[in-house]
Amino acid sequence: MGDSSAASGTSLNSSGRGAKAASSPAENYQLARRRTLQVVVSALLTESGFESAEKAAVETLTEMMQSYITEIGRCAKTYCEHTARSVPTLSDAVVTLIEMGFNVDTLPVYAKRSQRMVITAPPVTNAPVTPKSLSAGQKRTHPSHIPGHFPEFPDPHTYIKTPTFREPVSDYQVVREKAATQRRDVERALTRFMAKTGETQSLFKDDISAFPLIAARPSTIPYLNALLPSELELQTLEETDSSEQDDQTDSENAAGNVITDDPSADKENSVLPPGGVVPSTKASEDNVIDNPYLRPVKKPKVRRKK
Repeated sequence: MGDSSAASGTSLNSSGRGAKAASSPAENYQLARRRTLQVVVSALLTESGFESAEKAAVETLTEMMQSYITEIGRCAKTYCEHTARSVPTLSDAVVTLIEMGFNVDTLPVYAKRSQRMVITAPPVTNAPVTPKSLSAGQKRTHPSHIPGHFPEFPDPHTYIKTPTFREPVSDYQVVREKAATQRRDVERALTRFMAKTGETQSLFKDDISAFPLIAARPSTIPYLNALLPSELELQTLEETDSSEQDDQTDSENAAGNVITDDPSADKENSVLPPGGVVPSTKASEDNVIDNPYLRPVKKPKVRRKK
């Protein structure tokens, strides 16, 4: 019998070696479980008196045993959850076997049979250890109300908040350097864009693509740039105009308040100007010249020497 079991075991091992190697841990676990069931089926065949078996017959018996064990586990889990429990007990397994038509009383006799073969347990593979460089923080353990067979908590870096923003730099020197760098980059990008899209001139006649220069375009009115004010001058002029208009409106409002506050004024005897139109401040605003070249000349103040 021992020789026959060894022969069956070697045949199973040879068939297992020919199979394609699994890649993922889940496939490795399923393959190891399948091999264990094949060894059990071979031992049961040896106990029954068989000396050899075909590969298709062993695979069929292995599939039947796997289906039977899976159905027992599923039914036991169902009875367990039906009674508001999460861990199946021996009573759930017994009820499941009775429901499936198995005689439970024959189990002790079958366990004490004389031709029983002992199968060595498969080697336990340790879980892969995560390198310290890839681990962040300490993993949380399950509280008392969560069973231990539940999956573990994920790594702490999956739910720990990590700020991704940086504090703004307030150093004067760093800010000025950053502004100068950004300005230089913008000028370079604009120069390259103009050189690629517009006309260019080259320093070398042989190689036109080397050191391209932006072609100078002659303007029809060359003195126009000298006459036009700069942005800073326009900004100062706008500020002075706005301040003068504010002063003018304040003075007009003060004059209107003085006239309306006079108790001796008679509104009924008030005489309208010729034309029947009340003068408004819009006429004075229209007289303000927006063109800087048409404004009256402002003479500079000359300080007299004492």
